[in-house]
Parts: sequence; structure tokens; C-alpha cells
Amino acid sequence: MKFPAWVEIDLDALSYNIRSLRTIVGQNRKICLVVKADAYGHGAVEVAQAALGAGVDMLGIATLHEGIELRRANVSAPMLVLSPSLPTEIEELIAHRLRPSISSETFARQLSEASQRLSTTIPFHVEVDTGMGRTGLDYELAYGTLREIARLPGIAVEGLYTHFPDADNPDLGFARTQLERFNTLLSQLRKDGIHFELVHAANSAGIINLPESLFNMARPGLLAYGLRPANQSTLDCDVKPVMSFKSCVVQLRSVSAGSYISYGRTHRVSKDSLIAVVPVGYGHGYSWNLSNAGEMLVRGKKVPIVGRVTMDLTMLDVTEVPDVAEGDEVVLFGRQGENQISVDEVAHKAGTVSYEILCSIGKRVVRTFFLNNRPSKVLTLVGERKEIRPAEGSEGQEPFVQYLSVRAVPDERG
Repeated sequence: MKFPAWVEIDLDALSYNIRSLRTIVGQNRKICLVVKADAYGHGAVEVAQAALGAGVDMLGIATLHEGIELRRANVSAPMLVLSPSLPTEIEELIAHRLRPSISSETFARQLSEASQRLSTTIPFHVEVDTGMGRTGLDYELAYGTLREIARLPGIAVEGLYTHFPDADNPDLGFARTQLERFNTLLSQLRKDGIHFELVHAANSAGIINLPESLFNMARPGLLAYGLRPANQSTLDCDVKPVMSFKSCVVQLRSVSAGSYISYGRTHRVSKDSLIAVVPVGYGHGYSWNLSNAGEMLVRGKKVPIVGRVTMDLTMLDVTEVPDVAEGDEVVLFGRQGENQISVDEVAHKAGTVSYEILCSIGKRVVRTFFLNNRPSKVLTLVGERKEIRPAEGSEGQEPFVQYLSVRAVPDERG
């Protein structure tokens, strides 16, 4: 069945990309796949399960609830919370075996007190800000603070890491300065007998451009989903796009020269034209900035968006598309025939980055997962769609559809 708007997530491509990354990272290093923000919009549960099957060692998340979602889906792998957590979340972090990132001595002491109270030991990682200017221990203070944190009972320092703001920059001078600071800190701590099981710095851009940043674990995100880091015109890593975004033509309208299209009357056709109405808009996460700027694929041909993208609908000029018909598939990004539109192209025309294009796709948009070259799961706003075949001896009966509430959140009181 067609849906008004859907994305196709190719889990085979994801597994291929992870194997490709493994050839660069090496067999002796660990891979922490970043699956925060619902795996960049791809579906955290399904991506995590496929990625772990392809050899990923750890998962990177950003929030407590992202970790709980995965635990409730029986994902048992180690998970690192890459953003700072709140003190009020500590007991749940411990209960769900999530590794927090520590960015202050205060939080480390609170974590230590909670762990002792619960008679457990929780592993954690420490982020050091070597130049990102966001979170983590300030580099100048990190040595003294880490010495104090390492002595605290009830917690175990498992990892140390830093993050690059511009490892995708053609000039890697700043990133190399960060690495010098990080290595200096590591050397000082080792002299004091403070060692870390896991040391990591390389994001997707670092994996490609700074092999010296690999240490013993890498944190790919964008590359695993088959996209290039910014400013990366070529890749030594062979990856395939995992997601494509599709819709269909719900109406064709012949309009006369001089007619206006959509809100604000920002587009006026210069000749008699054929306009296709597509049931996707900014309410689905398709950027309003693509108004009069973006393109989609219809019958393998790039056609322009005309007028403003609205909440639910977008209009295309398909005057030059032979044999176009209502019901035709439309590709917002992805491949159709011999042509394709990349996420990077969409991001460029929208004036943003590929991360935002992926993460903005809303719950309205059906997710269809492909595994072993065939659809394996269909997730809709109302749950997982299951097509039930009639039992034998029920000839003439049509299949019916059942929806399973696979994302329901249990009552917290239970």
C-alpha cells in the first residue's frame, strides 16, 4: 500500500556502511554508533538492532529517555549518554545501565553518592573541552578535576573523550591543536596511574580526515547513515545512503498563464502549466525554506517546487514531464530511475545542514524498513502496520490490516 508520505530505511545499506567503516577504524578498535535523535531520524530501535548485528560495540545517545526506549526494546548493549544529564536523572541512569558523560566535579560527586546509596558501581565517561566550546571539563582545569573524580567511590571511570567542532574543515590546524591538548592530558594522567579503558575523539569527519584521532574507539554518526561530512567532496570510505524520502501525486491541475500558486502568491506561472500536488509539507518535516527553491523527482525527472511549501502540501511544476499521472511516486530525496537528489542537495537549497533535514522528519511520515532486500517493518503514527493473511480455507477474503502499538510507553507507576 502507498502512503501519502513515507521514508524507506535500508538496513542492509546500514550494515554495509558499518562494515566499510570497520575497514578504516580497524578490527582492534571499538565503534560507538551515534543513534541519538532517533538515529538521526532513521529509527533508533531498528537501527540499533541492525547495527549491533553488524558489529557495533556501543551506542551513543543524548538523553535518558532515548536510552530507556532502547532498553525497553531489549537492546542490552552498552550505551553512552553524550550530553550532560540532570542530577534528578541519576537514579534512572543507574537503573537502566546507562553510562553518563561527566562534565563537572559536582555531578560526579552526586553520581558517586547515588551509586553508593544503591550499592552499585556505575561506569562513566568524562568529556574534556579541548576547543569545542560546548560541554565538558574545561581543558585548563581537567587534570586536577579528573584526579579528584577518579578517587570517588561507587563510580568507575571507563572512558575519556573530546569532540571536534571542525574536523571537516580543509584546514585541520585547530583540530590538531585539540589533539595535542588531549594527548598531553592523557600523558599527565597516565603518569599518575589514571588509565582509561576507552579513549575516543573521532566523529565521522575525524575518522576520514584525522586517523591519529581514532585512539581505541570511534564515534561515527553521519557516515554510518551514508552521508558525507560537510566540505567532504570525496570519501575514501565506501558508504550508501540509508534513507530515502518519498510521496506521491494526489492531484494534477492545469492552470492558465498568469495564475498564482500557494500562500502569499509568491509564484506566478508564465505559461499554461500542469501543477502536481504532493501531500507532504513542513508539517511532515519538509523545510518551508524549500519554497520556490527545492526540487523533487517525478518519473525520473527533477521538477521545481512552485509557490510556498505549506503544512500539508507542496506543489510541483510537472509541465515538462511526459505521461505524468495521479498516483505517481515522488522522491524528495533518494534515487528514482537514473536520477537522484541527495540529502546534501536538499540541505543546501534549504540553507541548513543534512543533520537537520534528517532529524526534522516527523511522526506523520511512515517508516518502512528494508532488510534482506525486502520490507521487514512498517511503522505509522498509530503503531506498527501488520497485514494479516486469511487462514487457509477462507478463499475470497481480502487481507486485513492490524496496528500494533510498538512505541507505547508503559505507565511509569508500574
